[in-house]
Order: sequence, then structure tokens, then C-alpha cells
Amino acid sequence: MVTQIRTISSNTFYPYFNLALEKYLFDTVDDHTAILYMWQNERTVIYGCNQNARKEVYISKLIDDGGFPVRRLSGGGAVFHDKGNLNFTFLAKKDNFNVDKQLQVIIEACRLLGLTAERAENSDLIIEGRRFSDNAFYKSGDRCFHHGTLLVSMDTAMVSEYLNADCSQPEPKGADYVKPEAGNLVDFCPSLDIETMRGKMFEAFEHVYGLKAVPMSGEELDPAVISSYEKIFSDDNWLYGRRIKFKNRISRRFAWGDFDLNLNVDRGTITTAQLYSDAGDEHFIASIGEKLEGTPCSFEALSELVKSCCTSPEHDAMAEDICGLLSESI
Repeated sequence: MVTQIRTISSNTFYPYFNLALEKYLFDTVDDHTAILYMWQNERTVIYGCNQNARKEVYISKLIDDGGFPVRRLSGGGAVFHDKGNLNFTFLAKKDNFNVDKQLQVIIEACRLLGLTAERAENSDLIIEGRRFSDNAFYKSGDRCFHHGTLLVSMDTAMVSEYLNADCSQPEPKGADYVKPEAGNLVDFCPSLDIETMRGKMFEAFEHVYGLKAVPMSGEELDPAVISSYEKIFSDDNWLYGRRIKFKNRISRRFAWGDFDLNLNVDRGTITTAQLYSDAGDEHFIASIGEKLEGTPCSFEALSELVKSCCTSPEHDAMAEDICGLLSESI
């Protein structure tokens, strides 16, 4: 049960610090606390933990323009951040983690501004059919976070400058959900600015949880630990992964996301492999990818590997799609 709520804002636009602070809060949230963390990045493309950054992002242009490529812990697809975008993270232990309640905080913040927001499918939030908030989720052990965007006054034209549209494959036939067009909150509330939105989020957090928030101070943080995380998030190995020339590729987009398997095979055994995906369930995809090297490159061996990674009915459905693709490709 949540008996205390805490609030904290980052005072920098440097994305590697902001993700490091998010990781620190994730590691330290206690059993009876929910935290709302607000943060902004400057000229950043932030992509899912299993995505291929070199294909998804025009990295050279982004860096030449003073921007930052960033790989996050959660799954899902790539998004652009600038100072017109306000980001949020809800953090709690598993027993206190409530996505419906967390989304209600955003809906309530909009209500305080005189706006009527609604929850669409896939946890997107919309106003008058336009999407102003994307969401992603991460869990490890008994800890969880839910983070996402609030488009206040983002320069939407910049998205095509840095994201490779050719990688955005159309939704497959039969997909249940197609994302609505993005829209800024200033389109509905012209006087809105970032600080007002931040204040309404903190106010709504208190309303929804029925508790008075206790702001977190810098003295409660461990700068050495945060600095160590910042080095990880800004390291090239984390940002881009291994650069390998692959001879074989098995790829398809499903309703739950893309599956892009790249392989090198020697004498019937997978010697090197990289699996990319924008699926929201980052752990399932990562667990498959971790087991590929050294596995026989046969339908039987790979389908058994995929099924061995399933821990939920949702995984079973994804595995059925993947195994169907493997049966056609091997």
C-alpha cells in the first residue's frame, strides 16, 4: 500500500544524467512509496532497449546538430525529445504499481487545465483524437517504472530530421491498433507552458493518490552512483551495440512489434546473432537474443529456444508468430 508519495524534477536537459537519475530512483524506491519524476531532454532521440540505433536514427546528423542518441531501459520504439516535451516517470514496487492510476494522474492534470483527455489503446493518451502522450514500461525483480512523453510544444517537424521513416514499417494487416496522429497540448491550450504543466502533474499526483507529496532533495541522492549510471548510458557499447556484418536476416512486423533477426552461421550453428525489436516487452525479446549464439540453425532448435523464453500467455502468442516466421524462413 502506498503511504507516501514523492516528487522530483531534474534541473538539466542532459539525457544521460536524466536516465541515470531515473535508474537511481528505480533502485531506491521503498516498499510504501510512489515517486513521480519529471524531466526534459534537449534534442534527443531516445530508442527502445532492443532497437537497432544505426537503422532507426540518423545518428551522424543528430550528433552534428548537437543532439544525443539515447538507449533507454524499456522496450518500444524511438521518439524525439526537445525542450517542448515534458517527460514523466512513475516508480514503485510491484505491489504499488498501478498503470490505470498513473495514467489517471495525467488525465487529471489535463482536467485541471480545462482539457478532456482520454486513454486510447496501447496506453496512449489523446485529446480530440490526437495523441499527446506515449508510454513505455519496465520491470526488474519487484520494481517497476512507467515513463513517457507529454507533448506540450514540441517541434514535430524535427522528428523526420532524425528518425528514419523507412524503418517505420506499416502496421501489419489485422493489427488491432494504429497510433493516432501526434498533437501538442498548446494546440488545445495556447497559453500552456512547461512549468505550468509540471505543476499540474504534481497537483494531480496528490489528487489521485489522496496524499500530500513530499519533494525529494538533492541531499537524498548519491551522486557517485548516479554518475556511474550516467557513464553506462552514454557508453558507445550500450548506445549502439556490436557492429557486425551479418549474412542472414529473418524479419517481419507483427501486431505486437517488429522482429528482426540477424545471423551468421557456420556448419549449421549460429556463431553470431543480433535480435532487434520495438516490442514493448523488452525482457522476452532480450531473453531470446541472449540464447541464440551456439544454437543449431534449425527450425526445431530455434522454435524450442523461443518457447523456452515464454513466461506468460502474451509471450505464448508472440512465440507462435515468431515460430510461424521461422518455419517459413529456415
